[in-house]
Order: sequence, then structure tokens, then C-alpha cells
Amino acid sequence: MNKLEVKIYYEDTDCGGVIYHANYLRYFERARTEFFAERGVSIRDLMEEGIIFVVARAEVNFESPGRYGDVLVVESKIEQAKKVSFLFNHVVRRKGEDTVLEVVFKRRCRLYPHLPHNVSNRCPFHV
Repeated sequence: MNKLEVKIYYEDTDCGGVIYHANYLRYFERARTEFFAERGVSIRDLMEEGIIFVVARAEVNFESPGRYGDVLVVESKIEQAKKVSFLFNHVVRRKGEDTVLEVVFKRRCRLYPHLPHNVSNRCPFHV
């Protein structure tokens, strides 16, 4: 599992000080990038090799609101992996709290053309 801290600024919120819902997708994208980076995999290098990640499906369940000034922790893991796709799960919590703050997220990504074997060896799943 990977953890990414995200501080919530005014620009992240709506007029009521609650995180604008679409911003969670940005946080998940950052978390996915860091997930691979911590395993020595550069998304940029993969792109230069012609391997791209395409989000095929996103599912978000909002539990309770994140707010201006919060520090969130995005926990990321891969639930399922196949040769050309994987399912990421992200859980968001307010830093220092155990309960799920806002989102349980599942995102299926497709890889074109496929994930190289030298990359899959560094990730905590079997292809």
C-alpha cells in the first residue's frame, strides 16, 4: 500500500469550504504516480516507450466531506491486475483519523500496449 498526503487549499474547495468532488480524481492520479515512483517506475519513461495508462472506469463513493485546511491521506493499492489492465483502490482519510473520510474509489486502467515485465516485477501484484 502507498500513502500520499494532500493538503487542502482554498482552490480545492467550493463556496462552502468543502472539497469540490472532481478534485478527488486529481488526488488519485497523483497517488497512482507516486505509487509507481516509490517502486522505481517512471510514468514518464513508460510514456516515452509508448506505454500509456487510460482510465476505463472510475467509481467514487462519497462518505463525508473533506474541507478547507484538512490534510488528507490517500491510501492506494492494486486490487487486481491483468496483462493489460489493473484495478486501483484508493481510500481517503483525514490525517490522524481511522474512519474513511470521503471516498472509496476504484479505477480500472488499461495499458497500451501492455505493462513490460520489468515493470510488473517491481509492483506488488502478479500479471
